[in-house]
Amino acid sequence: MRHRVPRPEDCRVNEIIAGLYMSPPELAVLAGAVALVAARWLPPSVRPRVTIATATVLVLSVTVLGVVGVRWQMSPVLAASAAALLFALSPLLRRRAGRTVRRARWWLALPGSVACVGLIAMGPVAAWAFPVPAFPEPSGDFAVGTRVMQWTDPHRPETFTTDPHDRRTVVVQLWYPARKSPASAKRAQYLGRTEHEARTVSDGLARQVGLPGFLVDGVPRAHTHAVFDAPVAGGGGRYPVVLFSPGSGGVRTQNTAWAEELASHGYVVAALDHPYDSAAVVLTDGRTLRTKTVSTGDRDKDDERAVGWTAVRAADLSFVLTQLDRLGRGEITGPLTGRLDTGRTAVTGHSMGGAAALQAARQDHRFDAVIDLDGYPHGPSSPSLHQPVLALTQAVTPETDPDYIPRLTKALERNTATSYRLTVPGAAHLTFMDGPLYLPPLPSIVGSLGRAESPRIVAATTLAFLDTTLRHQPGDLAAALSAHGDLTVYRDRFAEAEQ
Repeated sequence: MRHRVPRPEDCRVNEIIAGLYMSPPELAVLAGAVALVAARWLPPSVRPRVTIATATVLVLSVTVLGVVGVRWQMSPVLAASAAALLFALSPLLRRRAGRTVRRARWWLALPGSVACVGLIAMGPVAAWAFPVPAFPEPSGDFAVGTRVMQWTDPHRPETFTTDPHDRRTVVVQLWYPARKSPASAKRAQYLGRTEHEARTVSDGLARQVGLPGFLVDGVPRAHTHAVFDAPVAGGGGRYPVVLFSPGSGGVRTQNTAWAEELASHGYVVAALDHPYDSAAVVLTDGRTLRTKTVSTGDRDKDDERAVGWTAVRAADLSFVLTQLDRLGRGEITGPLTGRLDTGRTAVTGHSMGGAAALQAARQDHRFDAVIDLDGYPHGPSSPSLHQPVLALTQAVTPETDPDYIPRLTKALERNTATSYRLTVPGAAHLTFMDGPLYLPPLPSIVGSLGRAESPRIVAATTLAFLDTTLRHQPGDLAAALSAHGDLTVYRDRFAEAEQ
């Protein structure tokens, strides 16, 4: 049940009311359905008037819902409404036609009423489990703008195709500190520049994990807090840069809540789509490139493939940093020309993107800091890292993965800069991206921190790290991090030798 939804921002479907993750028309249909079922049990003297009034409100609400768009979560509510409407109006129509009205005995009507109430209850449960994501309000001093760029590296062949003339192209989305936009300004669509792109990406992500696309059809309906192409914040200052690589099959927008929070605090976040790795990448010419990085099921073969894919991602990150440096120096024109401080740059990633961030930092010393969001360190462990690293992980044991923590520990111990590994209690792998905002709140999937707490913890810890490493702000970073989990600090080896 998909409809294009041309409506004002203040009426968008992802408005949250009473924590039910339902829009006003959906709540009106829900209330009307409940009232219609309840009308059957009212005294005979008031039942006809209440039934007619309730049925009128319900029909109008369903009509409005049909205009703004029907989500699959409302299907059981609509089915119950239709059944209740049929049985409620039948006696009235028979009476109006002068026919004998026979009212079913209560013990016959009760099972039908219970069944209708059960169906109606399934609606808000489904809406709560698979909501239209509502993004947390950024807490920084800046409004947030966003912009999508597409760059082709003329020196790098595209290894995922057989065309010898094909060159590696990446799509990058920037979130940046912006001037405050009018309240009427359209907020950026989640997952894409347009609703069509958002649905294409959403379908690609659903296929990636084997889910029917309709289950998450609320996700591309969402809007974020950023405004496309909003004017850059005034003052003329330059902003530190944070590059981001998504997880395997992930897309550039998968950490939007985190990116908007960082941008509101004065960072420019540049998140990449990796063509043929990301689930779906829509290019400016309209083509959609879908993932070709399919696992075999054989762990050794998949590890070998992951090393190669990680290397491609690391090269993408270095290429994008070069382009951002050109943008900062005015060689590429755009709203952010001259406003990027690429001399203060962090490279980050989630899952395989975290592995790519580690590899990119090993190969490219222009990166000043690294954030690994629960990423298994694929690829070589040499040369040693020379940048401070923050690794956020879920609780990983030898039983769940015997290699992950030893490999990560080896990389951090060999680092010549002080690094940190923070194990976040209650986290799962998808805690470190936008998943908790729209997936069922099951601990095995998104952790047990909750929809609001998950993005808050990821943002708070990474901001503390970035403020210390890129902005050199004073403070006790270890204390700030340890407030959110179990912290292990790997000290600068040279500093320890001097002591």
